[in-house]
Amino acid sequence: MKKNVVVKEIKIDGTEWEKCLDSAYKKKNKEVKVDGFRKGTAPKDVFIKKFGIESLFMDAIDAAVDVAYQNALKEAEITPVCEPKLDVKSVNDKECILEFTFIGAPEVTLGEYKNLKIKKPEAVVSKEEMDSEIASLRNKYAEIKVKDAGSKIENGDTAVIDFKGLVDGKELEGGTGENYPLEIGSHTFIPGFEERLVGLKVGEEKELNLKFPENYTADLANKEVTFTVKINEIKERVLPELNEDFYLDLGYEDVKTQEEFETKVKDAIMSRKNTEIEDQYIEDCLAKASENMKIDINEEILDDEVHRMIHQFEEQLKMQGLNLEQYFEFTKMTHEKLHEQMEPEATKRVKYRYLLEKVAEVEHIEVSDEEADKKADEMANNYGISKEELLKAYGSLDVVKYDMKMRDAIEVIKGA
Repeated sequence: MKKNVVVKEIKIDGTEWEKCLDSAYKKKNKEVKVDGFRKGTAPKDVFIKKFGIESLFMDAIDAAVDVAYQNALKEAEITPVCEPKLDVKSVNDKECILEFTFIGAPEVTLGEYKNLKIKKPEAVVSKEEMDSEIASLRNKYAEIKVKDAGSKIENGDTAVIDFKGLVDGKELEGGTGENYPLEIGSHTFIPGFEERLVGLKVGEEKELNLKFPENYTADLANKEVTFTVKINEIKERVLPELNEDFYLDLGYEDVKTQEEFETKVKDAIMSRKNTEIEDQYIEDCLAKASENMKIDINEEILDDEVHRMIHQFEEQLKMQGLNLEQYFEFTKMTHEKLHEQMEPEATKRVKYRYLLEKVAEVEHIEVSDEEADKKADEMANNYGISKEELLKAYGSLDVVKYDMKMRDAIEVIKGA
C-alpha cells in the first residue's frame, strides 16, 4: 500500500445505528403500501414483519455515511485529493461497519527544477507573414459585388449557378441545385467542376463530363457523372484600399499612413508570437522539471483527473448542441476508449500540478488574502464583471490564491 493511502473502519452501532434504521424506515414507509394501513402509516414492527429488517439496510447505510465519513476523516488525519472509496464490510440489525480508503497527495521528490538550460527563441516577423496578415485583413473586409455585364468567371469569383447531375442516365440524388453560390477555387465540388466554369459568362450553359474520385462514397467512387450548369450571376470580391477608411474599420483611429498600419500589423503578429513562444517555453520547462522529479501517482488520482477532463469535454459538447452519447454515436467511440485516449494528458496534468505544489512548498511561496483580493479586483475589471461574479465562477478566493501560488511557482521554474 502506498504511503499516501489510509484505510479506516468505522462502526455505527447502538442508538446511532438505531436512528439510521429509523430514518430508513420512515423513508421507505412512505413509498410502500401495507395491507390495513394508509401509505406511510404502518407501524415499524408491522413494516419489518412484512418486508424484513434487511429492506432498511441500504437507506440506513446512506444515512450513516456522512457521520461515518467525518469520523473516518478525522482519524485518518489526511487531506483527500480524490473521492474516497467506500466498502460496506458488514451490516445487520445491530451494527454497520464501513471502510473508507482515503488517498492524499502523492509523495514528490524534486529533481532539478531551476537551471533547466532551456532556450527560449526570439520572435521574428517575416515579410511573408506581414503580407499574409494584411491579405487576410483585406479579405475579411472585402465587398462582394456583382461583376459587370459581359464579364467572365475568374478564379476567386462566386458564380451563382443552376446545376443538375446525371449518373447512369439517372438524376443524381443531392446533385441538383438552383441559384447556388459557388466560390471558384474553394474545391467545394468534385475535381474539374469549378475549373471548367472559368471563362463562362452570365446566361451561358455548359455540360461537364466528370468522374467522381476513387476516395468518394462507395456507390459513386470512380463513376462518370454529367453536370448541366447554367450561370445566373457572377460576383467578385473587391478588396479594400489601404487607406484611412480601412484603418478606421480595423479600429486603428490613430493610424494615418500605410507605414503606421504596417507597424500595427507587425506589433500584433509579434505579440501573438511572443505569447505562443512563452506558452511553449513554460510547457518545455514544466515537462523537463517533471521529468526530473520522482512521483508515484495512484491510479485513483489519474482516474479522477480523466473524469474531470471528460466532464469538461462534455460541457464543450453542450455548447455545440451535443451530448456525450451523440458524440459516441457519431465517432464510434466508447467511454472506455475516450478514457484511454485522455490518460496521457491527464498524467501530464497531474504531474505538473504536484510539481508546482512541491515547488511552492520548498520555495515558501505564500499569497495573502489581501494580495488575492487585489488580484480578484484586477481580474474582474479585465473581464468586465463584478468581483462577486468572478469569485462565484472561480468558487472562492482560495482558488484565486491557489492559482497565484502556481503562477509564482512557474516563474521560479522559468528562472525569472
